[in-house]
Amino acid sequence: MTSQLSDAVGAQAAGAIPQLRSITIQRPAMSEHGLLDYLTRDDSLVWSRHGQGTIGFGQVARFDASGPERFALAHAWWDALAEAADVQDPLKAPGTGLIAYGAFAFSFSSTYSSRLIVPRIVVGRNENASWITYTVAEPDVVLSADAAEAELASLLDGYSPERELGVGTDKLVDGQISETDYKDAVRKGISIIDSGAVTKLVLARDAVAELGTPIAVAQVLRQLALRYNDCWTYSVDGLIGATPEMLVRVRGDVAEARVLAGTLDRETAPRGDSRYAHRMLLEDEKQRHEHQLAIDSLTDQLGPLASGMEAPEEPFVLELPNVWHLASDVKASLAARADGSVPSVLDLVEVFHPTAAVCGTPTKEAGRILRELEGMDRGPYAGPVGWIDTRGNGEFGIALRGGVIESPTSVRLYAGCGIVAASEPAAELAESWAKMRPMREALGI
Repeated sequence: MTSQLSDAVGAQAAGAIPQLRSITIQRPAMSEHGLLDYLTRDDSLVWSRHGQGTIGFGQVARFDASGPERFALAHAWWDALAEAADVQDPLKAPGTGLIAYGAFAFSFSSTYSSRLIVPRIVVGRNENASWITYTVAEPDVVLSADAAEAELASLLDGYSPERELGVGTDKLVDGQISETDYKDAVRKGISIIDSGAVTKLVLARDAVAELGTPIAVAQVLRQLALRYNDCWTYSVDGLIGATPEMLVRVRGDVAEARVLAGTLDRETAPRGDSRYAHRMLLEDEKQRHEHQLAIDSLTDQLGPLASGMEAPEEPFVLELPNVWHLASDVKASLAARADGSVPSVLDLVEVFHPTAAVCGTPTKEAGRILRELEGMDRGPYAGPVGWIDTRGNGEFGIALRGGVIESPTSVRLYAGCGIVAASEPAAELAESWAKMRPMREALGI
């Protein structure tokens, strides 16, 4: 860490490192619904897929950062917090013990504040066990299974109300970019690609859901988790959604990523054509080209950090309720550093973000162009969202298929599309609407 960054960490974190105490207790197996039984409060922190993951309640510590050093600042704060904490964790599994949920801005120039949040109570479940983690900052609070369960029961009693969907004055309106402006931006992007400046741009747009009654966040998250169970449902401090794309998962010395690039709307697919997705994605030159750019970008970044890597030669078609994607799963053994440690999930998040799949190729030049061409602040859209534990394990997806709650009755939705030389503005606009469909359905719009 540079002396300048160390000074910045010291200035931001001075007096802000609480002495946390944390205990994890194994619990009886959950029901078949898994974590959904605990998704009852609008203010929960959520990371869940296939009924596994974690749900957090309350907040005992928090760190906010912005600018180009946001990842390093958050990483340094987390390391200091973990070093000072007293953690009792007999399970020692990824996600047990002290954890923090994180959401980071897509761009260093964003006005959105990147954040790490440590919850007071965490309920978790994996393929082998269920658990509860209880974390406190007060020195006189007794850490015990009974105290943890009593606080959880009290929290669950305060469940949030649901709302009737599809009625009233709910509507979707233009965001910072209208449909016409978006198609114009796509045309300009194609011209830039034709000039040879970049080979791919991922252009995003937004729309605002204006609701007649306050949003029921827990209800929306349950809808997403049930309909899109192959995605990672997330909720971190007003950022909600269900992403199909894993930026990076770290478990010990193994890193994994799921790369998506290439999209086909299922709503417009012909009935009875079983090979439609295969033909339109796997056999389409434009889709395969877009996907290969994303794969090459990831493997180039991961290569220097790995002692071995598994990257498939052929992608597969990922089937979701709203779209099909070309997808590839990449797995790598992380190389040990000079001190014997391996990179943590936050180390890799900083290296990988932004990927070609959400920015373009080459990413640095694409990012510069997007800041001029898109005409909006993405905030946390397409930024990393997920969690980290004190052993460096964690999972961070890319914040896609979601939105940001801006008021009790206003949610800003985002979607982006990969633009290459063969792109068509009208088709890209239609694809963006398909990618907003999960949130529109969950909100009842």
